[in-house]
Amino acid sequence: MASRSEKDFCCPVCCDVFRDPVVLSCSHSFCRDCLKSWWTEKITRECPVCKRRSSRQEPPINLALKNLCESFLQERYQRSSEALCSLHSEKLKLFCLDHQQPVCHICRDSEKHTNHRFRPIDEAARQHKKELQESLEPLKEKLKVSEGVKVKFDQTAEHIKIQARHKFPRMCKNLPGNKSHSDSDSDSDFQHWDQTTFS
Repeated sequence: MASRSEKDFCCPVCCDVFRDPVVLSCSHSFCRDCLKSWWTEKITRECPVCKRRSSRQEPPINLALKNLCESFLQERYQRSSEALCSLHSEKLKLFCLDHQQPVCHICRDSEKHTNHRFRPIDEAARQHKKELQESLEPLKEKLKVSEGVKVKFDQTAEHIKIQARHKFPRMCKNLPGNKSHSDSDSDSDFQHWDQTTFS
């Protein structure tokens, strides 16, 4: 499978990997849709490659080719999802400890990495993950403390508001010259004080 090139899996009409390939009696294969559109443009149903006439209006699916194409596409997707070296297009299987970067086996042997230390990339990834988790622990603790302080601050602010709400009207009544203040005046004075103080 690896020795075959992409052109072995390409439709001669669309030049892309076969989609739902069908086979003609002459043994040439095409995408079902490509063959249909080719035949709509022609007077006779003929093979787009060898021009041999086809007796069947609905050619059979080329199941073997379909399976091969699906495998090829899956393999191509897996190759593209793997990280490759930008210099050598090889898999990045090593991690250079000196440069702190992933490298391929060709990079390892190059002059740029002479006398450098290397680790398998999986091992280096585990080590970096462990170091990150360790450095995150103090930050998590600080966050927990900050959240606790905020909760206490909010509780204290609420307590002050409740205390002020109860004591403010009595304080207003006891002020000299404010004997005429009614409870409703004190309430409106408190609401004004509450908004300006806690907004």
